[in-house]
Amino acid sequence: MHRFLVVIEKANDNYSAYSPDLPGCIATGATFEDVERNIYEAIELHVHGLLEDNLPIPDSTSFAQYIAVH
Repeated sequence: MHRFLVVIEKANDNYSAYSPDLPGCIATGATFEDVERNIYEAIELHVHGLLEDNLPIPDSTSFAQYIAVH
């Protein structure tokens, strides 16, 4: 099993998502639930494609953290 950080951003009329550890692996959706499902499928396809091409699956090195500023 592989785990990847996903960043989801709210745009004007939809949501977009990407994984910093998988360049080019992106998704969009009309709702948060849509984009969450779509990025899961995009990552799944991306990883399967890497395996089919005998390419290494990148290590997940990204992390996220909120910073509170006063």
